Order: sequence, then C-alpha cells, then structure tokens
Amino acid sequence: QVQLVESGGGLVQAGGSLRLSCAASGRTFSNYHTGWFRQAPGKEREFVAAITWSGGSTYYADSVKGRFTISRDNAKNTVSLQMNSLKPEDTAVYYCAARNKLYYIKYTAPDYDYWGQGTQVTVSS
Repeated sequence: QVQLVESGGGLVQAGGSLRLSCAASGRTFSNYHTGWFRQAPGKEREFVAAITWSGGSTYYADSVKGRFTISRDNAKNTVSLQMNSLKPEDTAVYYCAARNKLYYIKYTAPDYDYWGQGTQVTVSS
C-alpha cells in the first residue's frame, strides 16, 4: 500500500500561481510512477501531468503544457506540481496518484493504483 496526501490547494486569482505537494508513505515511493489528475464539478477526472519513477521523464496534458511543472524528490517521498498562469478553467479538485513502475506510465485514471484524498484549487476571474 502507498498512502498519498496532497496539500497546497487554495483560492488564487487568474494569472497567479500555486504549488501542490503530495507526500507518500508506505511502500518505497521510487517504485512508482506518479501522476496528477483533476476533477471539476460535473466532469470526469482528467489527466494533468505525470512523472516516471526516476523523475527522468515528464508528461503533460495539452491544456497545462508550458504552465505547469511536475517534479519529484524520492529522498523525501514527495511529488510536486508547480502551477503558473492559472486560469479559471483550472478550477478543480486535484489528486495525486501512483502507478507501479513495472508497467508503462499511463495517462488515464483507471491505470493508477493509489490515490490521495484531493486538494481543492479555485481560480477566480
């Protein structure tokens, strides 16, 4: 089991920045690829960004490319999502998720095994 706890959400004006963090505990964090997903009211959970277990490769949804940056620190068992130039359409609950590194990294929610409880991000116009 891997336990994931997100933090760093909040209310920010359009154009502002937030940094989300996800703290992992339980099994060895470096055994897992990690992803960030988000879910807005009435919408399906969607992929935002992912990073391989080593941190060597990163992937982004087109909607956030160039504005968001995912990173990880395996020594501290954390993964972060730096969000810049935020837009009202970025408003959602953001979730951290983990996928075993034995498998290729994926961009769909059902492919991830462990999830955090989510943190709310609200961007006002």
